[in-house]
Amino acid sequence: MNNEYNDGIEVMVADASHEKYVDIILQTIADSAAKRGSGIVNRTHEYLAQKMRDCKAVIALAGPEKEFAGFCYIESWEHTHYVANSGLIVVEKFRKHHLATRIKQLAFTLSRLRWPKAKLFGLTSQTAVMRINHALGYRPVAFSELTNDDAFWCGCGTPGHPCCVNFDVLERSGRKYCVCTGMLYDPAEHENDPLPVQLPDEVIEKIKKLSDC
Repeated sequence: MNNEYNDGIEVMVADASHEKYVDIILQTIADSAAKRGSGIVNRTHEYLAQKMRDCKAVIALAGPEKEFAGFCYIESWEHTHYVANSGLIVVEKFRKHHLATRIKQLAFTLSRLRWPKAKLFGLTSQTAVMRINHALGYRPVAFSELTNDDAFWCGCGTPGHPCCVNFDVLERSGRKYCVCTGMLYDPAEHENDPLPVQLPDEVIEKIKKLSDC
């Protein structure tokens, strides 16, 4: 993996051994959303723990104490035709270490290795995330180019239970636009692009053995 930063923070593919961090991850995500005044998709302890067990998450740990520093998980939609890197969070004290970029780069690499034909997409209102996505090859698109899976859009909310404070915009537009920008990475447009991170051989071998690879 990319160790150019040499700051004592390791960004790695999460596994079952990292379940002990799930509760602090959930609390950090909730606190960040409250500070921004935005809504979040409510995830359970078991949901994130399963992502770790399935090698569908990335975690950043700092120093010899392995202090939690950042996280992101991966979701797939429409039978893995679409893949999203979700729940990106960086602990505030570690935000000058380019961790968001490092976590996204590893999540992107993991996604491309597991689902090489899938379109990667995301919704974000954060300029920093848009810049990271753009550097990875994402482009802004209309919502119609994203997944049609209702399970994904329910993450923004439903009329009876809006998860995001801006859900009314999404509902009034008939799911055509909102405050967030839709971004898409189409692998057909990047056939010869190198991956941003080199994964260890043992991680690649583990990924190859997974049923949905």
